[in-house]
Amino acid sequence: MASAKNQNSPAATRRAKLEEARRKERAIERRSRIITITAAVLVVAGLVAGGGYLMSAADEQDAAEEQARTSPVTGEKSWDKLEQNHVQTPVTYPMNPPVGGDHNPVWMNCDADVYTEAIPNENAVHSLEHGAVWVTYNDKAKEADVKALSERVSKTPYSLMSPVADQKDPLMLSAWGKQLTVKSATDARVAQFFTKYVQGAQTPEPGAACSGGVAK
Repeated sequence: MASAKNQNSPAATRRAKLEEARRKERAIERRSRIITITAAVLVVAGLVAGGGYLMSAADEQDAAEEQARTSPVTGEKSWDKLEQNHVQTPVTYPMNPPVGGDHNPVWMNCDADVYTEAIPNENAVHSLEHGAVWVTYNDKAKEADVKALSERVSKTPYSLMSPVADQKDPLMLSAWGKQLTVKSATDARVAQFFTKYVQGAQTPEPGAACSGGVAK
């Protein structure tokens, strides 16, 4: 009887309740550890998978850019052995817009510069010598194309854009010794031309400045 009384005593009841509370607390802690470990495993797995995806995407982008740089641009025109003398007088160029030849000693600013008025050919040619791509258009160009190309130029160092009223085609892209006509800003060759010729292998003076020159 004494044993039964001890088991039913207030102290025994408290100990039983305390033990039950501790058991529940240990169970909660165990579940928390399992959840934490599971979450950590999932995070690590996600990082590994995500990192692999990002690395794969970066590799694909690098491969695409390398192909753009090494593949010829369909439909472009090329000129070789262009003069590079500095002159203070106007120059008559055999192509319009010009893609090289004698030019003004000061370059046209080409650090993502979009000009809404005509610029001097002699200064623009000097920019091409520094590795810039020059986007030009006439009044037959569609407004949407002009807007899209100006947005591209405004985000691209070593590029410039301006109107050339008397060029034969509405949209043209020029680099030193290279020129391309496109019918739309969405033409895939636009992106290739920029990738290939912005500071490309054709550049006579790679790394030369595209700021600190003439600005309009």
